[in-house]
Formats: sequence, structure tokens, C-alpha cells
Amino acid sequence: MLVTAVAVVLILIVLGVHSCQVSQRNSALKDYNNNVSSLIQSSDQTSTQFFGVLSGANGSSNGVSLQNQIDQTRLSAQSQLNRAHRMDVPGEVSGAQQNFLLTLQMRRDGIAQVAQEIQPALAPATSKDAVNSIALEMARLYASDAVYKDYVAPMIAAALHAAGIAVGGANGETIASGQFVPDLRWLTPSFVASQLHVAYATPTTTTKPKPGVHGHAMQSCSVGGTTLDTASTNTISASPPPTFTCIFTNDGQNVETNVTVKVSVQGTSVSGQTVVPQTTPGQQATAQVTLNQSPSAGTYTVSATVERVPGETTVTHNTQTFPVTFK
Repeated sequence: MLVTAVAVVLILIVLGVHSCQVSQRNSALKDYNNNVSSLIQSSDQTSTQFFGVLSGANGSSNGVSLQNQIDQTRLSAQSQLNRAHRMDVPGEVSGAQQNFLLTLQMRRDGIAQVAQEIQPALAPATSKDAVNSIALEMARLYASDAVYKDYVAPMIAAALHAAGIAVGGANGETIASGQFVPDLRWLTPSFVASQLHVAYATPTTTTKPKPGVHGHAMQSCSVGGTTLDTASTNTISASPPPTFTCIFTNDGQNVETNVTVKVSVQGTSVSGQTVVPQTTPGQQATAQVTLNQSPSAGTYTVSATVERVPGETTVTHNTQTFPVTFK
């Protein structure tokens, strides 16, 4: 009798422990699904803000403001990605988590690239190429929807089902659907142009550059009020993505329009550019260029370039390079 009683007690203990473990696992899976749903809802709100800003574009004079507004949505997307990295992830949904991080990273990167193209898209001389680039980034954003709907959501549902947790219905777990790109037409350049209120098919011209010297010379760049040194290492905070204030001179004999200034972190995909509407012979101009993302910590060569303008034949003084340590 004593042996039987002990055996019964041991069985009850084992069953109790197992029941507790199952309950903890199920709670962890439900919490993960709820956290994913919360982030998807936040991402949907970012989408509403992002596409609202794009649809409100109205002319090149508003380009800087629009870029800043779009960059605010990038910061929201970055925050969502950071939150996803910090989530507790049960082993049963580790594959779903990898795809979820990819979803949010694609959204952050797509928004960042659109922010860099918005000013060129609103400038007549660079509009068509920039609009094409924005449409390509829309394809990236739409691909993030496919990754989430075709991989993340089904994998979470499968893990819940395998654990005996009901999905859907009145009492089951709800898996967020989510849709970042609200209209597939955003993937077509002509629709992007119509929403930005710019002409997509720019007329061809055979007008030759005016006689005389054309071109610019890069003079200096600064970050946070500190002028960068071309000969010694400069230390810059990588986050948030830094803004470079570049001063250059029109050293030609002609007024130049739609002058592009680009800053690149060599050896990476990190860069930024802006368009200066007009420069005057013999006068300095200033360009504010924000990088499209934070560089990884380390030492790099950063180049700042005034792009070639029509009729410019000498570009040896268009670029300055700086050794920079991002921290």
C-alpha cells in the first residue's frame, strides 16, 4: 500500500510539473504573438503617416521639409525593429522571428531610401530617375508584406496549433494581418509621380550648355558645428544618422541649377544626397546631407562630392575625403 501511494504521489508530481511547463510554454507563445501583433499595428500606423506625407508633396520648395517628415517615419520604423530585437522568443517560433526581423528591416530601409530620393524626385532635372528609384523602394516595402503574410503569420499560427492553442474564432488567438503598402499602384513610377505632383515623362532637350566654364569646388564639410579634417581622423556619433553641412563654391562662369551633393561612407551602402536648386558664379553654397542610416561602428573614409553639372570638364576639385571613426 505504501509503495502504491508513493507511486501515485510521484505520478501526480510529474503530471503537475508537465502541466506547469505546458502552461508556461503556451503563455510564452501567446505573449510572442501579442507582441508581434502590437508591432505590426504600430508599423501600419507608420505606413499611414509615410504615405500621407508622400501624397502631400507639392513642389521642390517643400523638399527639405518632406525629407525631414519621411525621416521621422524612418525613426518610427527603426524603433519598431529595435523593439522586435528585444522580444522574448520561444524556440517554437525562432524561424518566424527571423522573418519578422527581416520584415521590419525591409520597411526601415525602404523608407530611408525614399527619404534620400524625395528631393531629387521633386526637382525637374533629376525627377524621372528619382521617381523610378522610389518605385523600386515601394517594391521592397511590398515584399515586406509578402514576407510577413506568407512566412511570419503562418509560422506563428502553426506553432500555436502545435501547442494546442486555438487560432481565430471567438476565443482563439488573433494573428495580425497588417499591410504596409496600401495600393499596388505605388509600385509604378507613373503613379508615384502623380502622387508627388511631378511630371514623370520629362521632355528631351538638345540644348547645349552655355559657353564658358562650368563647375564647382568642394570647400569643407562639418558635422554638429565641427569642421572635418581631411588629414586626421574625425570622431562622429553614428546614431542618429549624422547630417553633413557641406560648403562648396561655384567656380565657373555660369549659374547652375539642380546641383546634387552626395556624401558616401566608402565600402558600405550608407550614403545621402540633396539637391541645391541654384548656385551663382563665384559664390558659396551650402548643402545639408543626412545619411540614409547609421553606419556601423568603425573607421571609414567618407567622401563628399558635388556631382558634375552639364558642361563641366574638370572634376578633380569636386570631392573631399575625410577619415572618420563612427562610434
